[in-house]
Amino acid sequence: MTAPLILASGSTIRAALLRNAGVPFEVQAARVDEDAVKDALRGEAASPRDVADALAELKAAKISGRRPEALVLGCDQVLAFDGGLLSKPRDPEEALAQLSAMRGKVHQLLSAAVLYEGGAPQWRHVGVVRLHMRDASDAFLEDYVARNWDEIRHCVGAYQIEAEGVRLFHRIEGSLFDVQGLPLLELLSYLTLRGTLPA
Repeated sequence: MTAPLILASGSTIRAALLRNAGVPFEVQAARVDEDAVKDALRGEAASPRDVADALAELKAAKISGRRPEALVLGCDQVLAFDGGLLSKPRDPEEALAQLSAMRGKVHQLLSAAVLYEGGAPQWRHVGVVRLHMRDASDAFLEDYVARNWDEIRHCVGAYQIEAEGVRLFHRIEGSLFDVQGLPLLELLSYLTLRGTLPA
């Protein structure tokens, strides 16, 4: 790679996706008050796509200011449902309430990625996935949350598609990488085109 790639996120899933794809990188998680930013953007009637993009850019910009020689990847994901945005659940009860509200319905996950270099944006992409949740029983959802709380507490929507959470769905329209929080194919294509990764 011509410049070091920094992942401005503490997400173990995003790190695993990059590592599994053979992309060398380091991690410097950007500390951002996501709730305050979301509230401000929603007050301006920003779309879910704009919210995801703005949060990803804010993270990339924050680290790029300290490491201008590096390529900095900022990422964020929002869940759009029923005219609003859902956040990561604060406790098992909130996780169960979110899953109960979404069952039998469709929601969208928007995964944004922004690359910064020299303190300026170089590339951005927002992947959109439509997820059709099956009408799971109360008992299944309660057991699911109880079994998986430690893993899903950091996940918007209270599920991990790469684990047992896949059983909550009967149809997914879009990339599984986007569901996991990183538009990986688009990112790899850009890094290859610019010569950062070998062709």
